[in-house]
Amino acid sequence: MFNVGPWELLLVLGIALVIFGPGKLPQLGESLGKAITGFKKARAGEEEEVKAVK
Repeated sequence: MFNVGPWELLLVLGIALVIFGPGKLPQLGESLGKAITGFKKARAGEEEEVKAVK
């Protein structure tokens, strides 16, 4: 999906560590995971709705 190599990933994680600090990173990861899960559930519900209309 995204063409992200290990160096780019390390750079992004390093910047996130500097901006948010080590104490906030677990909370940030948890909220990001919940947002992705919610997005997937909404997308699955929308696909079921489209199938029901057809």
